[in-house]
Amino acid sequence: MTTFTLLELRRGKVRPLGPKGVSSGIFKERVEGALKATPDGLEGDEQGDRRHHGGPEKALHAYPACHYAAWAGELPEQAELFRPGAFGENLVVGGLSEEDLCLGDRWSLGGCLLEVSQGRQPCWRLNLRFGRRDMARLVQQSGRSGWYFRVLRAGVLQAGDVGHLEARPNPRWTIQRTTTLLYRDCLNQAALAEFAALPGLPESWRQLAEKRLSSGQTEDWSRRIETPA
Repeated sequence: MTTFTLLELRRGKVRPLGPKGVSSGIFKERVEGALKATPDGLEGDEQGDRRHHGGPEKALHAYPACHYAAWAGELPEQAELFRPGAFGENLVVGGLSEEDLCLGDRWSLGGCLLEVSQGRQPCWRLNLRFGRRDMARLVQQSGRSGWYFRVLRAGVLQAGDVGHLEARPNPRWTIQRTTTLLYRDCLNQAALAEFAALPGLPESWRQLAEKRLSSGQTEDWSRRIETPA
């Protein structure tokens, strides 16, 4: 795929999430009209935990519209929640999914130039969002996590904009393949070495790959995907 369509643009304010009122910006509201996107994200968008969300490496979270129906079919008890904005996404996109774009891809969209930085690593806030203790784990296992864009050139975005692929420096590294390496084929030495050497890879992912290579072990995911007691 060399094009996609921006179906919806979304941003949100920090609000309490779950029974303990954890601060979260996961509730994204649809934006009518145009909005500026900068290297730090969408104008007016907020995150409850800036250590793990937002910032230049995770400026815009994109999610494929095709996944909502799949989730609703698999989890009918939460079906009404699986709609645009369900996963805290800023960009609801049509025409491509995780198997269609690669790490480092550069896309022109509206007035912006965007770069695919990483796939989303789901965290336990999804468990609170959907009222399921296993939701983050299910997203991780499914590979339907969406991805993050860096904003290389700030500009204005609005629903209806069409994204065009401008460059693909890492055609072997789709988001889907990355997810397979991170969560299923975790200790594939050759793939980890190739992954760690990718130009533009977020430093946290490079360190993860190098640690697996040196230790021969997979890191503990429990603190990220299990809701704190």
